[in-house]
Amino acid sequence: MNFEVIVTCAVTGAGDTTGRSPHVPVTPKEVAEAAIEAAKAGAAVAHLHVRDPETGKGSRDPKLFKEAVDRVRDSGTDVVINLTAGMGGDWVPDAKNPAMPGPGTDMIGAEDRLIHVHECMPEICSLDCGTLNFGDGDNIYISTPPTLRRMAQLTLEWGVKPEMEVFELGHIRFATQMIAEGLIAAPPMFQICLGIPWGADQSVDTMKVMKDHLPQGASWAGFGISRMQMPMAAAAVAMGGNVRVGLEDNIFLDRGVLATNGQLVTRVVEIIERMGGRAITPQEARNKLKLRGAAG
Repeated sequence: MNFEVIVTCAVTGAGDTTGRSPHVPVTPKEVAEAAIEAAKAGAAVAHLHVRDPETGKGSRDPKLFKEAVDRVRDSGTDVVINLTAGMGGDWVPDAKNPAMPGPGTDMIGAEDRLIHVHECMPEICSLDCGTLNFGDGDNIYISTPPTLRRMAQLTLEWGVKPEMEVFELGHIRFATQMIAEGLIAAPPMFQICLGIPWGADQSVDTMKVMKDHLPQGASWAGFGISRMQMPMAAAAVAMGGNVRVGLEDNIFLDRGVLATNGQLVTRVVEIIERMGGRAITPQEARNKLKLRGAAG
């Protein structure tokens, strides 16, 4: 059981959710306001994507990230900023010539995947630790070992903590190898991502298996998507982990009731407290994770 829980709120993501809920943030101003709302509700960490303000689709434009981050910082709200570094790994084979990229492909190298991180210098950025069939279509998310090693090396040099997102056991295996190679500063930080088609299933058994394969001393959190968001949060706390909620992973508060990010954070904080724990502050999270802004 974890009695002092780091709550992360993933406020928007890059998925096709903007047409399903008016609460999903699109513009940098809305993303920043969602992060602030989440922090005021009890989140220690805000995990940020940005979207094209015109289309609502996920974007990796550094200017959009910079505006969102600056707005959060200028607000004076204390929250640990965690930027996605998962954009730029999408490969969709061409229907007529599968050896070539088709519509929807967005593939860039390690340095380009981190341009916005270097410009914004958050305390945390995500690092998706492997390749994955993403959904039932032809979309493949690609992160090769050389790409991941280079991204880990750069974040280590900059003092940005990589949150290693793992979608199956092979991802944990490679992340552990990077730790052994000295590319990840202690304590290593993992996010166990469950329910994404076709990664690991969202169940208590799966979470336990993946948690048991983490290296000793690792800090970890877990999340599920859609209706399993809160059950997986409770399971993570019971197993000694931290939690992630937010509109990136689930747009409902209750059946048929659309949520805001603040409402999802409030709900998970209530669950944590009913289990006998508490959601810790951003500064306590910095200290626990040994982030750049840690005390002492």
